[in-house]
Amino acid sequence: MTSEQYEVVVVRHGTRLARRSEVFLNFGIYGDADRAHTVDYFFWIIRDEERTVLVDTGFAAGAAARRGRTVLVDPATAYRELGIDLDAPLDIVVTHAHYDHIGNLGLFANATIIVAEAELNFWASEVSTRPQIAHFTERDEVDALLRMRDEGRVRTFSGSLQLASGIEIIEVGGHTPGQSMLTVETSAGMVLLASDAVHFREELEREMPFVSVTDLVGMYKGFALVKRMLSGRPGSILLPGHDGDVLGTVSALEVGASSPLHGLVGSIGGGGRR
Repeated sequence: MTSEQYEVVVVRHGTRLARRSEVFLNFGIYGDADRAHTVDYFFWIIRDEERTVLVDTGFAAGAAARRGRTVLVDPATAYRELGIDLDAPLDIVVTHAHYDHIGNLGLFANATIIVAEAELNFWASEVSTRPQIAHFTERDEVDALLRMRDEGRVRTFSGSLQLASGIEIIEVGGHTPGQSMLTVETSAGMVLLASDAVHFREELEREMPFVSVTDLVGMYKGFALVKRMLSGRPGSILLPGHDGDVLGTVSALEVGASSPLHGLVGSIGGGGRR
C-alpha cells in the first residue's frame, strides 16, 4: 500500500434492537408502519505501513449498561487484537462527542485528538447541558475531552483538514454542530466514512433525519453533500455510522475462530488480512 492507499478497518463493537420510531425524527409523518430496527455501533481504524489513525472510540461499558446497549467486544480488547499500541502517540479523529463515539478516549494517554473547533466549542457551552442535547453524551467523557484540550492534546480545525495524503476530514454539522466525516483513498476506491452524518443508508436515500439533531437544515445539507460526493466519485464506498448491514458490504478481516473479533470486523483496501 502506498501513502495514498490505506486500509479502513471497521469494528462492530455493540448493538441494540430499537424501533424505527425511536431512531427517525418525527417518524409518524412518513406514514410507515413502526417495526424493529437494528442499531449497530462501530469504530474505525485507518492504516498503512507507516501510519495508523483511529476514528472514534466507541462507547464505554458503563454507558452501555445504563443505556441498555449490548457490548459485543470490549474496544480495548479489539484494539489489542488488531495490533494497536494503546500507549503510542496516535492520531484519533473524533467525528463528534456523543457517548458512543468518545467512550474510550481515556485508553490513549499519548494520543492527539483531532476534532472540529465548532464541536469542541459547543460542548463547552451552557446550551450543551440541556436535556434534549445532553442525553446523547456522558458528561464525564465530555469533561475529559475538554481537559485534553486544556492539556494541549487536542488539534482543532474548521471546514476541512487534510490530515495526510489520502485522508481528509470534512466538517458537516447537522447531527451536532461540528459533526465530521472522512474521505480515505484505498485500493478499492474512495471510502466516505460518514460516521453520523449518515447513520443508516435509508436515512440518506429517503432523507429521513435521525432523532438527534442540533441543526435540521444543516442535516439536510449534509445529505446533499454526501450524495454529491458519492456521485462525483463513481465506485466510492459509503460507511454509515450505525447501519446493521455495514459488515456485509466490506471484506471480512481474517481472525481466528476463537478471537473475540470473529464475525465483528471487516476491512476495505487491505485484502481482508491482518
